[in-house]
Parts: sequence; structure tokens; C-alpha cells
Amino acid sequence: MIIDTHTHIGRMLDFNMTEEDILYSMQQYGISFSLISNVEGAENDHEGRLIPIQFQKSQNTVFEETLEVAKRNRDKIGVLVWIKMRQELPNDRFVNLIRENRDVIYGLKLHPFHSRTAPDDDRLEPVYRLAAEYQLPVVSHTGGCEEAASGRLYHAAQKHPEVNFVMVHMDLGSDNKKAINLLGKLPNLYGDTTWVPLQSTLEVIEKYGSEKILFGSDNPIDGKDTYLHNRSGERSLYQSYFNEFKTLVSQHDYDNVMYKNAQKLFGIIL
Repeated sequence: MIIDTHTHIGRMLDFNMTEEDILYSMQQYGISFSLISNVEGAENDHEGRLIPIQFQKSQNTVFEETLEVAKRNRDKIGVLVWIKMRQELPNDRFVNLIRENRDVIYGLKLHPFHSRTAPDDDRLEPVYRLAAEYQLPVVSHTGGCEEAASGRLYHAAQKHPEVNFVMVHMDLGSDNKKAINLLGKLPNLYGDTTWVPLQSTLEVIEKYGSEKILFGSDNPIDGKDTYLHNRSGERSLYQSYFNEFKTLVSQHDYDNVMYKNAQKLFGIIL
């Protein structure tokens, strides 16, 4: 079994990720369950510029459209609710959507890079109160700008021991060393494998055990065959997780990373 805790739908800038792509890739590559967030909640482009308001959707609209995908595929897909950290925070309608659809909602998604807002910003306190009330893990991008540095998510997790946090990418584009070091300092902070070389995951397992990291991928960011190859046709690093990984660790550790940790952290029952 494989649970992918970090996948996407939505059209944003040069990305166009569809429900059909998710379902195809899950069937093709043996993924049992995927947690999706909708990139149409992005507020800033890759260079940090605010996306013109006429090209943005409201947080609640993005939330509602994501819910519809999950409701059509509730045995395969769950929702990570994208938070527009910079311009919007939860309102009454947002809270009602969580309350009314808790069965398909598994966590809250922060993207400090595409909101240029740090997770330890005091403005996010209402988000963390919601996370605690509804027992929803907070999943956050790390890497690419100061606001998205792993240390900023560490500070948020340190301040909120009642909430579980997942450090997506473990500092994207780095050697992962700082993020790996932070993982060992808090019991409520976890890592994920999205664009993380297998060697870094093996280091996490060696230092802290296999309970501290979850499989994630960004699927289908490189197209419907993201699990197989990148946009230039080179072998995807996720092939090493599907193949070599199981020869380098015990079955127990492999199962933890690829699905059991996700089941425990997000309450996924299959």
C-alpha cells in the first residue's frame, strides 16, 4: 500500500493539474490514497510578486472546488485545505465547510513560498486554533524564501505542541541537513519525501526512526506520469522510493514511510 500525502489539483501559472491526472497516476502506479491541495489558492508567483487579484479565487471557492473532487472520489482522495495566509484567513463560511465536510478533510495546507508569509506569523493563530479544535495536522511547504525556511515552521510547531506539523520538502533545493536536524527537536514535527533524495530519508530513519517521515510527491506536478519521470524525461526520484528503498530498510520501516505514518497522523482508514 502507498499513501501519497502531498498531491495537487488546479491551474496556476504554468501548472495545470487535474482530477483525471490524479486518478490515472494512482491507478497506474499503485497509489491507494492521495491527499490533495488546490494550487489555485496561491497568492504570489514564483518570484514573490502578488498574483493580480483578477487571476485569484477566494479561499472559500478554492476550498469548495477541492471538496467536490474529494466527494466524487472519497475512497481515493482526501482534502488538505489550502490557506491563503497573506490576504485571507478563515471566516465563518470556511469554518462551516470544515464542520460539514470533516469526513473528507484531513489537514490544513500552508504555502509560505506562494503566500510570502511565514508560518510563525502571529496572524496565523486563528488557523492553529482551528487545527487544534478539529484535530487537523498542518502541512507546510518549506524552502525557496526566508518566509518558507524550515526554522519558521519549527517555531510554529514549538509554539503549538497540540498540533502536528509536516515539513514538506524539508527545505526544497537544499541538502536537507538543517530540516533533518530540526525534526529531532520536536515530537509534533514530521518530514515528507517530496523532492527529497532517498539518502536524506534514510538519514532521518537512522537518526530518529521511520515514524518521523511520510511519503509525498507533488504529483502530478510533472504531468500524469510524475511518479515515472520528470518533465525532461529523466527517471523520477520517486522510482527509488518504489523500488530501491524497500531493499535498503526493513519491511516495518518501508511500510511506516509509505503508508502507516500517514494513516496514523491523518486518521486515514482504508
